[in-house]
Amino acid sequence: MQTSNTSVPTIRLPNGQYERLKIVAAHCGVSLDGLIEAFATRAVPEFDAETRFRSRAACGDPQGGLGILYELDRRSDEKV
Repeated sequence: MQTSNTSVPTIRLPNGQYERLKIVAAHCGVSLDGLIEAFATRAVPEFDAETRFRSRAACGDPQGGLGILYELDRRSDEKV
């Protein structure tokens, strides 16, 4: 059921890639929508961390930047 806080994007993928994603979703026990949502849920914080890292690196804060990299690495170890 769609609620007011969701969007319905159209994504065009090569047929082979679409079929592979369906296999991955089935393997993970989620729908294809759930798999894409999990990817997005993970991608956004990783992008935010990279952005903060680049900002701190530009300001000359290597320790702060390394801290962000460690956090990003920790998050990447978490299961999708």
